[in-house]
Amino acid sequence: MAGTGSSRPGVVPTLLYADAKAAIRQLTEGLGFTEVSVYEGEGGTVEHAELSYGNGMVMLGSKGRGGVFDTAMKGAGPAGVYVVVDDVDAHHRRAVEQGVDILMPPTDQDYGSRDYMARDVEGNVWSFGTYAPEAGA
Repeated sequence: MAGTGSSRPGVVPTLLYADAKAAIRQLTEGLGFTEVSVYEGEGGTVEHAELSYGNGMVMLGSKGRGGVFDTAMKGAGPAGVYVVVDDVDAHHRRAVEQGVDILMPPTDQDYGSRDYMARDVEGNVWSFGTYAPEAGA
């Protein structure tokens, strides 16, 4: 089965942004992602970008490029993405320092996780917490 027994993530959220360059800046500078690759097209559009966080990854690009995925995503609402972090409070402090829109401050949850929630430059909701789900066999 694809995605098993590998260090590569088996699930990768994929998002489109009207201003993908601003999203990349916010995700790297404000939320601690690492830029893996960015491929730009004519006029500075982001054709494809990959950002990593720990052993996870998100792919993104510019809206309005055409193609099947861009057409399918036209008019789609914001997405929600959950990212596992070791130190929620330190991660939250960095986000606040960078001006990220915080929706919920670090909060201890009944199920044992500590989480906070933020909104990116185009309305997608990002949750960062200590809960790390395990994939079934």
